[in-house]
Amino acid sequence: MTTAHTTFADRHIGPSPDDHARMLERIGYSDIDALVADAVPAAIRTGRPLALPAALDESAALARLREIASRNTVLTSMIGLGYHGTITPGVILRNVLENPGWYTAYTPYQPEISQGRLEALLNFQTVVADLTGLPVANASMLDEGTAAAEAMALAHRVSKAKEPGAFLIDADALPQTIEVVRTRAAALGIAVEVADLSEGLPERDGCFGVLLQYPGAGGAVRDLAPVIAQAKERGAQVVVAADLLALTLLRPPGELGADIAVGSSQRFGVPYGFGGPHAGYMAVREGIQRQLPGRLVGVSVDADGRQAYRLALQTREQHIRREKATSNICTAQVLLAVMAGMYAVYHGPEGLRAIAERVHGHARTLAEGLRSGGVQIVHDVFFDTVLARVPGRAAEVVGAALERGINLRPVDADHVGIACDETTTAEHVTRVLEAFGIEGPGGPAPAGDLLEGLRRDSVYLTHPVFHAHRSETAMLRYLRRLQDKDLALDRTMIPLGSCTMKLNATTEMEPITWPEFANIHPFAPIDQARGYLELIGELEGWLAEITGYAKVSVQPNAGSQGELAGLLAIRGYHASRGEEHRNVCLIPSSAHGTNAASAAMAGMRVVVVKCDSGGNIDLDDLHAKIAQHGANLAAIMVTYPSTHGVFEETIVEVCKAVHDAGGQVYVDGANLNALVGLARLGEIGSDVSHLNLHKTFCIPHGGGGPGVGPVGVAEHLVPFLPSHPLRPEAGPADTGVGPISAAPWGSAGILPISWAYIAMMGPDGLREATEGAILAANYVARRLAPHYPILYTGRNGLVAHECIADLRKITKETGITAEDVAKRLIDYGFHAPTLSFPVAGTLMIEPTESEDLAELDRFCDAMIQIRREIARVADGTYDRADNPLKNAPHTAEHLAADSWKHPYGREEAAYPLPSLREAKYWPPVRRIDQAYGDRNLVCACPPPEAFED
Repeated sequence: MTTAHTTFADRHIGPSPDDHARMLERIGYSDIDALVADAVPAAIRTGRPLALPAALDESAALARLREIASRNTVLTSMIGLGYHGTITPGVILRNVLENPGWYTAYTPYQPEISQGRLEALLNFQTVVADLTGLPVANASMLDEGTAAAEAMALAHRVSKAKEPGAFLIDADALPQTIEVVRTRAAALGIAVEVADLSEGLPERDGCFGVLLQYPGAGGAVRDLAPVIAQAKERGAQVVVAADLLALTLLRPPGELGADIAVGSSQRFGVPYGFGGPHAGYMAVREGIQRQLPGRLVGVSVDADGRQAYRLALQTREQHIRREKATSNICTAQVLLAVMAGMYAVYHGPEGLRAIAERVHGHARTLAEGLRSGGVQIVHDVFFDTVLARVPGRAAEVVGAALERGINLRPVDADHVGIACDETTTAEHVTRVLEAFGIEGPGGPAPAGDLLEGLRRDSVYLTHPVFHAHRSETAMLRYLRRLQDKDLALDRTMIPLGSCTMKLNATTEMEPITWPEFANIHPFAPIDQARGYLELIGELEGWLAEITGYAKVSVQPNAGSQGELAGLLAIRGYHASRGEEHRNVCLIPSSAHGTNAASAAMAGMRVVVVKCDSGGNIDLDDLHAKIAQHGANLAAIMVTYPSTHGVFEETIVEVCKAVHDAGGQVYVDGANLNALVGLARLGEIGSDVSHLNLHKTFCIPHGGGGPGVGPVGVAEHLVPFLPSHPLRPEAGPADTGVGPISAAPWGSAGILPISWAYIAMMGPDGLREATEGAILAANYVARRLAPHYPILYTGRNGLVAHECIADLRKITKETGITAEDVAKRLIDYGFHAPTLSFPVAGTLMIEPTESEDLAELDRFCDAMIQIRREIARVADGTYDRADNPLKNAPHTAEHLAADSWKHPYGREEAAYPLPSLREAKYWPPVRRIDQAYGDRNLVCACPPPEAFED
């Protein structure tokens, strides 16, 4: 009899106690303690249990979060600085942000089962390309600040100058953007200069790039064409950080001559969230699109020649090129890009323009009211932000506005900034005027066009998708139609190794849309965010206890950013000791691809350490590399358990060897799901780690973002954690490395998810989840081992939380590849495991603790049945070139065609297992031609005619 679920941990962990007993029996163990004792080396096991609060049930956790949220004060923020009030259409809020069909999807590396979100991302790319006037836009960046930093790096890469000089930033750029760029530039050895460019470029030696803000942080709208032309004459690449809503009215950067445009899509329906997550963007001119960082959705064809979408130019990615990569697979905010793109689909070009005109109208009314009351307006031409000069009265005015429920921006003692947005009303304008001591409502905006000569006359969003879904019924059905094309965690397990696609419980997700969390501006007065500070403080403390580190910062808003923050902390530490020359980073060949890319981004020189035949770090090679580079050794980056899915026995020895040579130890926390409650990274010799809250701690992947990659450090590295220029509370202001992300606490809006997970699991539940993950991986490995060799195992033939099925011998004998198996799994209704990483020709499988025994068996049954199909290829029953694996996946259209020329039956193709008749997923396209899409790069919405027969 199955034991009743009584706690949240019981519901989070899929198998029941009886199921666990059956799984243990299958792998030859009487209890979980015996399995863990054999799987996890004693040398890394912690000597003390987790000192965390006892588990809360779901109702109590929500009540506690309500209490925390009540300490946040939600006022009307007219602060601006790149963050604006917006209205999320209800149909998008409910059917995207709150819909597991969208938020539990994984990065679309298997494009055949990702056509819905790929189309949504292509919409986003089209919006950005159209509004910026540049031909190619990517599928999102992390935020505006990091997008600008990536643009600087891109400009540096494409610069033809022998001595590229400095990167020049206009003083009217967003302050947080300036500092994020400085942080990134310092690591890369790039000089940054900030100057007033309102009158043109200064007379100076060459610069390779120029960053302009449009409109400026102070609100000014200038004609950028002259300064852009001046920069081009000097051979510089021009980056324009632009407001997408303003671009519905203003001449776009591409028409002004810009090479690159960056910014945020936050005001397209994405809540403040105290700073994130929001989708940044980047668009580029013709000629540098193959250098464009981030993910790029392109159009290709499937096996029948039909149009289909996929990720383009993946040879740029760091999992392939490592330290030479121009793109990072962790640099995206897919779910938020989908929301922003759908906001444009919902409103269309006319609706967006109407919103922009209304915002601009409120700003003009406000400015006229201030002028009529004797207040000087600094900039005559503006879009949504008015900068008022009130000598010595700024604090008084800001305080008066606060009394009226409105946050303004205190620029300095003499100036106040007021930003209007989609949520601004006439009543808000009246209250702001009152704060300045001006009674009565603001009059109508004066006649005449404030933006005359600067207005856009080119069209945008002409594609039918931005005109076809005007009713909510149509919009609802469009979202559902796209969702139905995809496979997400709400339909099936996603057994991706190293990606921990575990349950994202509804109770964890619920609070993120509460107004007290969603509607707080990141630069609102700090006493309005007391609840956030309490939640962040508790979460950082819990994560420090779990990992054994002295301090954790949640600022990094992706795993890649956490890696960079950790490496910059190491750089800062060495520099503080007069050892700036230490720049060598040792990276095992088994490491995550992000590691090498992050080391290069941090200005370090990558030296690869070999692995032995068991997948472990080759200690002889490690000692040889330390001997060779010891004087310059900065760090080693180790993933633990290894990316090969093994608890390496020698990790403590590895840490000691690096420390003895004066280096620091960075342990990639991506696989922390196998350690929580059993071992602490800080206790085994590690100095710093990033953690993936979007993996181990249940923040959903959202199709490839949002993510949170906090960085945890030992005591000696605490002074070198990320800081922030506008929030001294966010990090060590005097010694910190600067901001890693634009917002002080990164993607704070989704931190309630991980808080709720830890609070509801409690110390025992967290340990049980880890044990469950190890058990599930070993159960799957044991079931599959007779059919597919398991590439790496540890002591007693056990794996950690994932296992690698090796198909290389099978491929050599039959011609059936790991990719063929991945595509055939689609016909069985499964997302494929991780394909050909970290070892080409293999599948890396991670089942997680959340999948129940029935689902684990369903997956194993599918893999075993596919092995039988491979055997039919081997014995000649199936043709080697024309068989269900080579032709997978099979669409309903393909199966229903009048002509069927394959030597196997339609039923074999569609229903290889009887259980599939009960619930069948039909892929929307057949196998996609990847090379065709790269040869014929199309990265915006194709015309409807492209989909005709």
